[in-house]
Amino acid sequence: MNSMIVRQLMRSLLFIISFVSLVMMTGCSKPPEDNINVPKFKIDRQLFPYQSRFITLNNGTKIHYIDEGEGPVILLLHGNPTWSFLYRHIIADLKDNFRLIAPDYPGFGLSYAPDNYSFTATEHAHAMSEFVQKMDLEDMGIMMQDWGGPIGFHVALQNPDRVSRFIIGNTWAWPLERSGHKAFSAVMGGWLGQFGSWCCNGVARFFMRRGVVNKIDDNELSMYLAPFNERRKRRSTHIFPAQLRDANKFLSDVYSRINTLSDRPALLVWGMKDFAFQAPERSRFESIFHKHQTVLLENAGHFIQEDAPDEIIEAIREFYKKKKGRDTRLASKGEI
Repeated sequence: MNSMIVRQLMRSLLFIISFVSLVMMTGCSKPPEDNINVPKFKIDRQLFPYQSRFITLNNGTKIHYIDEGEGPVILLLHGNPTWSFLYRHIIADLKDNFRLIAPDYPGFGLSYAPDNYSFTATEHAHAMSEFVQKMDLEDMGIMMQDWGGPIGFHVALQNPDRVSRFIIGNTWAWPLERSGHKAFSAVMGGWLGQFGSWCCNGVARFFMRRGVVNKIDDNELSMYLAPFNERRKRRSTHIFPAQLRDANKFLSDVYSRINTLSDRPALLVWGMKDFAFQAPERSRFESIFHKHQTVLLENAGHFIQEDAPDEIIEAIREFYKKKKGRDTRLASKGEI
């Protein structure tokens, strides 16, 4: 009896594996080509009332970006699975005194990726470095969060004369070391993440539910999911978690040279309820950047731009008022 049950279970398991494989192969067949002259999705202009701009890179990649305001330049870099929409509150408040530039990585937001694009961290970093050069941005600050950290530091390392300071929020810039991170990468970047992404946009949904303390509403969630409404466009969302392990060479290169940037003033705005990046990552950045200021966001999770935009805005204003950074740590509220 027991052997019969085992055989039945094995047959059932083989059927499920075969079905999933067939579904995945069907979903991975060559997709139709994108019409890069047609918007990928409709933007809710009540939530994101900014003019969409585009620039074409040398390999034909069409990068979407927001460019609002005048004054000191701040490049706003997102992570996974977000896009420039993440910075809408910060742009709205700071554009009267700053020039805010928020690009979308290829395959994210409204940016298009060429057919041979693999959505690796290295490719995104090279794309953003070329973007900065084509835009001829100078004396800029870089705000980074999630994958925006290693990508942003790569941009700075490739263009050191263009970067004057950093705004660092819940990120990292070195190969993974903690076991929790490695396990997360194995699950979300493995076949479970791939299938979850394919079947129901699962990776994006997980991040946007788990990564905030204050739940975003349905309209906001729709804007985050919109770039991946088509199954064929969801690959980028599960590749980034896999890159936590697979991009070791890229991450090692960034970390081996990050000390050459340590003379820049750095503002750390750090969500204290983040499931991903916590005290160990924050402390390492504080040790690297001697002219740092730290603002602890007590009620913010991973996506600090959603949970604590007002505190971040206040901290940035104060940060730019100071000509020289200093070592200090503050409990909350951005009171620098």
